[in-house]
Amino acid sequence: MALLNKEIALAQPAVTSALCPTAGQLALPEKVLQFGTGMLLRGLPDYLIDRANRQGVFNGRIVVVKSTDGGDLTAFERQDNLFTVAVRGFDDGQAVEENVICGSISRVLSAKSQWVEILKFATSPELQVVISNTTEVGIQFVNEPIELMPPQSFPGKLLAVLHARYQAFGGAAERGLVIVPTELLPDNGDKLQRIVLELAHRNNLGAEFLDWLETANTFCNSLVDRIVPGRPDAATSAAMQAELGYEDELLTVAEAYYLWAIEGDEQVRKVLSFCQANPNVIIRPDINLFRELKLRLLNGTHTLSFALAHLAGIETVREALENTQLARFIHNLMLADLLPGIAYPVDDKVGQRFGMQVLDRFRNPYLEHRWLAISMQASAKMHMRTVPTLLHYVKTHHAVPCYYALGFAAYLLFMRGTRQADGSFRGEINGASYPIQDERAAYFADLWAHFTPAELTQAVLHNSGLWGHDLLALPGLADQVTHYLNQLLDQGAAQTLATFFKQETVMVN
Repeated sequence: MALLNKEIALAQPAVTSALCPTAGQLALPEKVLQFGTGMLLRGLPDYLIDRANRQGVFNGRIVVVKSTDGGDLTAFERQDNLFTVAVRGFDDGQAVEENVICGSISRVLSAKSQWVEILKFATSPELQVVISNTTEVGIQFVNEPIELMPPQSFPGKLLAVLHARYQAFGGAAERGLVIVPTELLPDNGDKLQRIVLELAHRNNLGAEFLDWLETANTFCNSLVDRIVPGRPDAATSAAMQAELGYEDELLTVAEAYYLWAIEGDEQVRKVLSFCQANPNVIIRPDINLFRELKLRLLNGTHTLSFALAHLAGIETVREALENTQLARFIHNLMLADLLPGIAYPVDDKVGQRFGMQVLDRFRNPYLEHRWLAISMQASAKMHMRTVPTLLHYVKTHHAVPCYYALGFAAYLLFMRGTRQADGSFRGEINGASYPIQDERAAYFADLWAHFTPAELTQAVLHNSGLWGHDLLALPGLADQVTHYLNQLLDQGAAQTLATFFKQETVMVN
């Protein structure tokens, strides 16, 4: 079977039934600079821009920056920067199965080896938009010179791009960019702007450039919501590629539902004209309601459930919703603990309806969303997605949310890893090992090597560097987390859940 390439895409329908780009779409000017090649970007912004281009709206392509060589970079080269998005799910109760060959990406450049070319594109008069998804740990301040080739951090790279553009156009105000980070951080655009401005000060780039940076460029807070679980398993992938008629190393499966909420005005809407072809790209002055519901209920539930599900031997989100005890845990965690903990005014009916929609999306039979994929950078996700909810719940209810405490205890056990010869960390459950892909993996490995479960719990909760707060000060939290952690160690996840619900029933009666 041939690998997806430009010839296959343009030969449609002779080769494939997938929706293909035209030669005209593949020749559109490059208007977007994108930092990241991950599944979420391919399955949402890249897909939506492709869809707009098909309708004669926006009419621009994307230059992608990859921070590390290998992997997707070479796959894009082999496939002429084309990839397939397989949309699977339900829309208004109707099943959706759609295969789209996306032609929105024109080039994928390596930051390590092609930084000069990236800076050259920064001076293009066609460039209008910057998009990023570098995970929650990507938007961090690193004090570094932007003359590095390239700078280490994403904000450093972005500042170098903006400075090159400023110099090329003599500080022309109309050459500023609309910058839309999609990292799942509250007020992600504001945070990125603060870091870039601070780094510009540290680099002594001058008052005129700083003024241009603030006034000519627009940093937009944004929220993306679409489950893009990654490449399907080997059997499903083979079946899908047999249906497509070609092989695709970048095959991306996404649910039918999507939302991209962007904070902006009419000028932002004009630049991001792809919103005209995508009704769930919402541009408005305040997106906090969308952000809080998605971040706290969908992402927060993922973050507080992945470890318990994995420790119970459940590999995917859908399988967890088919397990009576885990389904009950996930439902109650979301609607009994997390929804009341949202520190933003949310009508209870709106929150309940959103939560039930999320549960339906979790049950999507077409998706294989793996808990181990959700576990990546779990510590940063726990901080950003769940700690504010915990703090507000305790403040308003004067009690510890019990589902939260159990999910947090399972996270602590999941993080019990050992360093491997290659420097990575792996945990073990029931004789099977699993990767721990977390920047705090070494910290947890050291704690597990030297502390009892009770001591470890207290040390972790007390670490305000992890959470931004001393969680040990929350009355009763350490005792509950320690209790559940000891149960998980002694009984395993399945029995702990059974005991948990038996005790809950006794308390209710």
